[in-house]
This record gives sequence, structure tokens and C-alpha cells, in this order.
Amino acid sequence: MFLMYWLANAFIFRRRYSPIHILDPRIKLLISIELFTLSLISSTVVHIGITLAAIFAVAALAKILERMYRTLLFSAAFSVLIFVINFLVGYSIIASFVLAVRFVAIVGSTSLFFLTTSPDELEYVMKWFRLPQDVVFAFVTAVRFVPVLMLDAIQIMDAQKSRGLELEKGNFINRIKKLAPILIPLVVTAVIRSSELAEAMEARAYGAVKNPTSLYTLTLKRRDKVVGILSVVLFAALLIYFLKG
Repeated sequence: MFLMYWLANAFIFRRRYSPIHILDPRIKLLISIELFTLSLISSTVVHIGITLAAIFAVAALAKILERMYRTLLFSAAFSVLIFVINFLVGYSIIASFVLAVRFVAIVGSTSLFFLTTSPDELEYVMKWFRLPQDVVFAFVTAVRFVPVLMLDAIQIMDAQKSRGLELEKGNFINRIKKLAPILIPLVVTAVIRSSELAEAMEARAYGAVKNPTSLYTLTLKRRDKVVGILSVVLFAALLIYFLKG
């Protein structure tokens, strides 16, 4: 139970003042894509080590090391599974290790963007890419409410336990059956939230205008341009080094 609550809090955006948080979200997306690309092409222990060092350096600047640690810990179980499978199918220990750690690096590179970018900024970026309004709304709503639903599930489980529900006892089938008192209130809560959201959308005349305007627009400041140029230069240098190695 504590693990679920710990992980759910890791996926909820919390605004902080840091050199990374104040950047334009498009620059943060650029940095995340660059690190993601380096993670994909890393083929040696040295390459993956450099990539992880860059990811943790950016996370340290953003002051999100503790929260990133939670997301990486969650991906560690899958990383171990990747290592075992690759080793069993014939890869060497080093190659299996690189593939397993590469998955952690991929998760870390994507987490950098979502942990430092608010849902509002994410919406602005998606609109900047000229994505359909309904797609933008659906994605941003999911980002906002999935962690909230996880916390709701934890609260419902605590409430049912206080009423005598024993979720940890019994065989696998009995445990599945005991989830009904959890799922039903959770579905009801989700329906209530969706109804409230629909009323709020209707009150704001969602969909009345084909191309709605926005109160805020994304503008690149001098610091954004400098960071963007530096990140591209460093990315190009590391990319050449990785491809030669």
C-alpha cells in the first residue's frame, strides 16, 4: 500500500523553481528527445554510463532527483526481467546489462520532461505542434487524472480495510474476488469526476469554436535559445562519439 502511494506521488507534477523548470517547455522537450535518442543508440557500458550521467545531471539541476528515483525504481523490475530474458536467449552478460540499463535510461529521459512540465505547458506544446484539439484535451486530461485515480484507489482500499476487508489473505482467485469492493467505488468516483469535468467543459463552451485562441503563447527567451543551442551542440558531439565507438 505504501509502495502504491509512493509511486502515485511520483507521477504528480509539483512546481519548483529551478534552471530547468523555468525553461520553455519546447526546450525541455528537445533535451528529453536528445537524451532519449542517446539512450537508444547506447551500445556499450561507457555510452550508457555517459547517458545516465547526463540524465542525472539534468535531474539534479531540476531538483527532482528524489522523484526520478521513484520512477526509476519502478522500472528496475522490468529492467531485471529484460536482463534475464536477454541472457537466456544467448546474449552475453555485458550486452544483457547494457540492454537492461538502456531501458532505465529511456524511462529517465522521458521522465525529465513530464516531471518538469506542468499539464498546462504540455497542452501549449501539443497545440504548438498543431495537434487536434480533442487529442490534446484527452491526453492532458489523462496526465492530470491518472495519478489522482491512483490516489483515490489507495484511499478506497484504506477505507475498506478499516471495515474489515482483508486483501492480503487467501489465494490468487480469492484476492481477485476481493477487488470488487475496491473497483466499484473507484468506478463510481471516476464517473462522478467525468460528469463534473463534462459540466465544466460545457460551461466553458468547449467545442463551440473550431480554432480557439489561448490566453498564453509560447515565446522563446534568450536563456531558452542559449540552452537550446548548447544542448544541440552537446548532443551532436555525443552522437558522433557514440557512432564512432
